[in-house]
Amino acid sequence: MAENDDQERTEQPSEKRLKEAREKGDIPRSRDLSGALVVLAGVAALLSGSEGAMAHARTIYRLGLSYSREALFSDALPGRVLAMAVREALMLLMPVALATILAALAAPVLLGGIHFSGQALQPKFDRLNPVTGLGRLVSMRGLVELVKSLVKLLFIGGALALLLKHSVDELQALGRADVVLGVARAMSLLGRSALLFGALLLLIGGADALYQKFDHAKRLRMTRQELKDESKETEGNPELKGRIRQVQFEMSRRRMMQELPNADVIVTNPTHFAVALKYDENGAGAPRVIAKGVDVLAQQIRLVASGHRIPMVEAPPLARALYATTSLGREIPVSLYVAVAQVLAYVYQLKQATARGDEPPPAPRPEVDPDLMGPYKL
Repeated sequence: MAENDDQERTEQPSEKRLKEAREKGDIPRSRDLSGALVVLAGVAALLSGSEGAMAHARTIYRLGLSYSREALFSDALPGRVLAMAVREALMLLMPVALATILAALAAPVLLGGIHFSGQALQPKFDRLNPVTGLGRLVSMRGLVELVKSLVKLLFIGGALALLLKHSVDELQALGRADVVLGVARAMSLLGRSALLFGALLLLIGGADALYQKFDHAKRLRMTRQELKDESKETEGNPELKGRIRQVQFEMSRRRMMQELPNADVIVTNPTHFAVALKYDENGAGAPRVIAKGVDVLAQQIRLVASGHRIPMVEAPPLARALYATTSLGREIPVSLYVAVAQVLAYVYQLKQATARGDEPPPAPRPEVDPDLMGPYKL
């Protein structure tokens, strides 16, 4: 079951999952990269200030070997010598300490950034379980860590062995050289070895950082079902949202049908579109769309209009343009003023002719820009 579950985790982690992982302190980290940067920073600080470091070291050495006769018989000698030695040691180690601290802070920034997690500090007693610990040792991650350790041992140890083999003559000459010169050469050899060690460790740390980022992303992968469940939690159940939209649509249509008897005219397609217009002669606004529909809803609008004796005008281009450009309750756009004015004038003339018993006037054929019909062009 676990293998099948891992195989199904093919989707990239969502932002929510990444955020939760960061809150738990689960971010990519590479101890090899951190160690490499700390070693290189410390070695670089020592080599760049080697002359000053040697001066401080000589001072500390001299403090332990040279005393005057008066100082030897003074009770304050141990305290004074210790204070001076501590001061020199601090001045010797301060650059190295600062460099290594900065390097230790820089390593996390290169991967996941500096992040403090309270959850990561909480005690987890399951880690004290020996069975769980044994399971971690024999897991794939434990095997990878073992292989990495062996590679580091062979790679770095082999490189340092080659360096020492290449420097055998130099090492043998140290015993015959002057003390000061011998110490300088020994420190130079030690510095080169430390630089080589740091460079090789940085190479391994860079590869490990890439692996840690890949492994972190792999561990946080999600199944499609998890993505769906998370989407339901964050955005709501799609079925519930669809039901809400349906209810809202029904309420909107009910209000629309209740206001429909107040319309002045129904502009039809004649069968597919129906748009009801209301014009307030005493108001300062343009005619408004108080109802509109397509197909079945358009048929319902026409039935209600027939029952309330609302005039219906067949103007397919205008009906399509009104449906495409104007929302419910909104005034018609300026580009349709002329066409709608022709329809309203016809309705006014039709009412007068009906009241007098005259022949109805000819129905208008308003012209409309096809671009105003949007996706409903003829």
